[in-house]
Amino acid sequence: QYIFNFFSVNIAKAIPIEDVKQALNTYNSNLHLNRKGESFLYKKDKNSLGYYLAGLLEGDGSISIPGLGTTTLNRILNPRIVFTSHVNNIGMYAFLQSELGGIGRFQISGTSTLRYIIGDKEGILICIKLMHGKLRTPKNKRFNDLIKSFNLKYSLNIAESLLDTSNFGDNIKYSLHFYLSDGHFGIKYVESKPKSDTRKRSVSENVSLKFRLDQRAYDKPTSSDMLPFMENLASFLRCTVKSYNSNKSHSEVLSLSVTSIDNIKFLINYFSKYPLLGEK
Repeated sequence: QYIFNFFSVNIAKAIPIEDVKQALNTYNSNLHLNRKGESFLYKKDKNSLGYYLAGLLEGDGSISIPGLGTTTLNRILNPRIVFTSHVNNIGMYAFLQSELGGIGRFQISGTSTLRYIIGDKEGILICIKLMHGKLRTPKNKRFNDLIKSFNLKYSLNIAESLLDTSNFGDNIKYSLHFYLSDGHFGIKYVESKPKSDTRKRSVSENVSLKFRLDQRAYDKPTSSDMLPFMENLASFLRCTVKSYNSNKSHSEVLSLSVTSIDNIKFLINYFSKYPLLGEK
């Protein structure tokens, strides 16, 4: 008797340079973006670009740090910064790559998972410079591990990146762009319904707006609690933090929701000034 186990294996494939160039051309020719000038903010202001990258890193980004030394093939292994997204966002990441001087490479895994990988020395140094002091979540600990690794490997003296603990209102430039992967805007429409034999009260027609952001309650790579960060953000947005257990990840998730019109207007104004570049 034979028992077979079947596994689904997603093989990562490099995305050809020509495909990346085409995605960038399509992105830049998008009339909606060009008319509003959304991408040009980050062309002119590298400080804002740094906040945008920090937000993406704190969302679905990761930092991989190998051991020191060389491999059996005498290759030096550098750390890697990896931004993960849906393949529909390749235009946005191609734009970011162009603004970063062409550093990094792209991979696709499965049919829809995009990875923008920065693993060369100069590329990582550019990222460290841009994002230094701009992270607010426990991922800043991993960012400092990256700095320590580079200081040791290349005899550098890069200062520690201090966690940004300023109030959101005092530092409005802080990017909420981890929203790109973990949050969403929603529109709820309720149709009017008259009173009936099965309905004791009539229902009025109404439309409501909602912004929701979910974050893991515990950051495993850094053994850190995410609650202080979420409470700070909730205080700024004038809402409360709730928690629930995720059936998908089997872990606790922290969630905040903004439903008041005034606060929704603030978010709309915020993202108009510091715009999203991706599909959302």
